[in-house]
Amino acid sequence: MQNWKVFVHISELFILVPSLLGLKGNLDMCLASRLSTQANLGNMSGRSEIFHMILGNIALVQVQATVASFIVSMFAIAVGAIINGTIIFDHVMLLTASAMFTATSSCFVLDFVLVAVILVSSRTTMNPDNLATPLAASIGDVVSISLLAGIATLLFENIDTHLWVTFVMVAVYVFLLPFWMLLVYRNKYTRSVLSTGWVPVLSALFISGMGGLVLDKAVGIFNGFVVFQPIINGIGGNLVSVQASKISTMLHQSSIIGIIPPHAKIFELPWRALFHGVPYAKTARILIAMSIPGQVLFIFVADYIHMSRSTIGFPFVLSYLFVSTVQIMLLLYIAHVIIHMMWKWKIDPDNSAIPYLTALGDLFGSSFLMLAFMFLRSIGHPYGEKASETVDGLGLLTTTSDPATIVGGMLSDLIHDGSGI
Repeated sequence: MQNWKVFVHISELFILVPSLLGLKGNLDMCLASRLSTQANLGNMSGRSEIFHMILGNIALVQVQATVASFIVSMFAIAVGAIINGTIIFDHVMLLTASAMFTATSSCFVLDFVLVAVILVSSRTTMNPDNLATPLAASIGDVVSISLLAGIATLLFENIDTHLWVTFVMVAVYVFLLPFWMLLVYRNKYTRSVLSTGWVPVLSALFISGMGGLVLDKAVGIFNGFVVFQPIINGIGGNLVSVQASKISTMLHQSSIIGIIPPHAKIFELPWRALFHGVPYAKTARILIAMSIPGQVLFIFVADYIHMSRSTIGFPFVLSYLFVSTVQIMLLLYIAHVIIHMMWKWKIDPDNSAIPYLTALGDLFGSSFLMLAFMFLRSIGHPYGEKASETVDGLGLLTTTSDPATIVGGMLSDLIHDGSGI
């Protein structure tokens, strides 16, 4: 979708993408973690209790999605104004309306999917911790990016004649906000989260916004970057969310909030936390092992879809696997530290841990992937680009997307003859 007209004319949409995709980590995956913990504790038995629990959580997610998406759009607009030196009012309204529509609609759809998955798994032998959070992450990516691209394109095509539609959309979401807040406030399961759950959500949005800046910068430099960025970010976020949900459930089952159980410490050695030494290390090493074949499979598929043929070689695979494995190991270790720290400080990790972890996954994934692309270019194996040539002391880099890109200088004319340039 990067070449769609709306993305070309309104580049701030690239800044929105990681933040809006991160919202599913901030909101829906927290919802999945909360309900999974309640299911494992046996609190989802009576129909009345289940109904009130689900209603309060859906309303809470709508409140957070409305406010967070508005803040995300303002961040993208401000950054775009700094970079471009100007503000276009039509684009401001399009970004705001698109962000709010995408966040609220995707969360609403995902909430019902997650509730169904958790209810079914709680009545079978399946553990909802293993199903709900990665399902929220993966489906959330597809739903969010599809809704964002679709509504942004629709509004952009009619922006000259129907700008008023963006005003109506924003007004409707603002009008519904007090209604959702009232439902949350009257619900005993979500009342406390309404006042205490904003710091992790807004902090995570800021971190994801930094990842958006990396994406916006890398799109214009590296061919194919946007093809692999959702893969490294998505897999990292999926895997760490499973670990975070399982650690949180185990803490709820084995200890009282504020007291670290004897089998773990806040700061463990990385080897003990990731491979052998604490009860969660088994899950961590399984997740790390799962990521390697998964990453290899997806990068080959993505490359074939993008280039219509297989183009990646051993240097790319090795570089990509190195940065993706470092990202996942770093996220899993941070998950161990941050969840136990929150538990010690009497902060429920079901409400606060996953937003930070998925946002860090976006930032680490985009940054590490950019480093991998820089390394590949430095050793003469850039993805989707031909080898660098030298013409009169200037490096000439021919890519698949541009006829010629001159590195190190500018040429006003390119004279072609039978032997080359």
